[in-house]
Amino acid sequence: MQTSTLPGPKAVNPQTRKIGLAVFLVVIAGGVGYVATHLLSDLKSVQLGSTLPYVLLAIALLIALGFEFVNGFHDTANAVATVIYTHSLTPNFAVVWSGAWNFIGVLLSSGAVAFGILQLLPVELILQVGSKAGFAMVFALLIAAIIWNLATWYFGLPSSSSHTLIGSIIGVGLMNQLMRGPSGTSGVDWSQAMGVGKSLLLSPLVGFIAAALLLLLLKALVRVPALYAAPENNRPPPFWIRALLILTCTGVSFAHGSNDGQKGMGLIMLILIGTVPTAYALNKAVNSTQTQTFVAVAHDASASLAKYANGAAPSADPRADTEAYVRTRQLAAATLPAVRQLTDRIAQEVGSYGSFATVPPDSVDNVRNDMYLVSEAIRLMEKAKQPVFSADDRAIIDNYKRQLDNATKFIPTWVKVAVAIALGLGTMVGWKRIVVTVGERIGKQHLTYGQGASAELVAMVTIGAADMYGLPVSTTHVLSSGVAGTMAANGSGLQWSTVRSLLLAWVLTLPASIALAAGLYWIFRSVF
Repeated sequence: MQTSTLPGPKAVNPQTRKIGLAVFLVVIAGGVGYVATHLLSDLKSVQLGSTLPYVLLAIALLIALGFEFVNGFHDTANAVATVIYTHSLTPNFAVVWSGAWNFIGVLLSSGAVAFGILQLLPVELILQVGSKAGFAMVFALLIAAIIWNLATWYFGLPSSSSHTLIGSIIGVGLMNQLMRGPSGTSGVDWSQAMGVGKSLLLSPLVGFIAAALLLLLLKALVRVPALYAAPENNRPPPFWIRALLILTCTGVSFAHGSNDGQKGMGLIMLILIGTVPTAYALNKAVNSTQTQTFVAVAHDASASLAKYANGAAPSADPRADTEAYVRTRQLAAATLPAVRQLTDRIAQEVGSYGSFATVPPDSVDNVRNDMYLVSEAIRLMEKAKQPVFSADDRAIIDNYKRQLDNATKFIPTWVKVAVAIALGLGTMVGWKRIVVTVGERIGKQHLTYGQGASAELVAMVTIGAADMYGLPVSTTHVLSSGVAGTMAANGSGLQWSTVRSLLLAWVLTLPASIALAAGLYWIFRSVF
């Protein structure tokens, strides 16, 4: 076994260091100022009876941003592992570069992953996120995720923040169901959990196989011995190899920001809706003209839904009947009339107010919850293909669902900036433990340039594709399995002690985070 090639500190011109630090501080200060200004502006219109909601809001936001900070130095170390280990970039520049591209990835993300993960939560916790149960939920899953991330980082294990957060959400759902007893309350959305679980399970396999095949293809087409050599001392690789490694590091960092950053965004939106619903429950960026379009689309959707009600009597309690369908996934005789009645009620209320921004504070929660329930009911009907809508009616109903989601599932730009800062700052600390594991402890031989580039390229494409389809994947699992795949393809052999540790962290993450979150939720339900 070769000795470690991990670079030590490299001398930097003091003047360059000062300029770089000044630019860095200005960017961070500007971002923090932007976040603070917009948050305070949003809160100006909020009138709360006490300071407690503001205190809870501040604590919850700090914990949520703390999760993203830990996510940054835990996960993104994988993105910089190859460029640092191969001396393509110095550690200081690499982590700043990766942090910047994480920042950009967060800002350009769609939000689909964020709300896809939140659909795992019990419906009543989403509808009552401002209640004591809602606060207990948010604090339990965030703190559980942070504890497990810190524990695995301390031991240098590349475990998954995505895995951890999803396990925490499942733990909260299970404990919520246990505490409510046989009341029929919903627990975890297991169909959604299965979809998320498949993406988390298959992505490491994709990483292993695709990286192995890519390395073999590279060796067959590019016969340059330098590409398949391990780094020596502090000497950087040839220019074109260095450029390739920097490109793949950039791509992984961007993809990580666009995928993982969304998890923190979704949690922050839960916090904001729970503590200050009058400011964040509805998208006030929707103007009056767009609101009138929304009302017209709602009327069209109501007419389409009426065709499939088969003359059923109106629902006595449309919200309860719609919520029962979302919870049980069982289409009852009252379901379609209830969804249609809620649609008509939403259109009437929103139309009478003129825009989402003018909905009275005491009506915001009701309007938002009605919209959320109808959106979820439509999603489940289309997923189950029951009832079977005609092509024209499906197009009308799909358009209505998009309008509903635009009004309730939105992420303000300042939230993206706050998450981007936390994730970017986290990238800049704690990288060394993971870099050593990726570079030296997965294979029996040190990581070569070609292996690093193959693993990073596969990780970049896999995470980017998952982001397009709104699926959460683990940067850690995809990249570390990609490195293992290149080691196997190269005949380098694997260090099974490390592989066993990685597999153990992968296997234990879900049950450990489920247990942690469930226990914390039970405790916090008693506290709140």
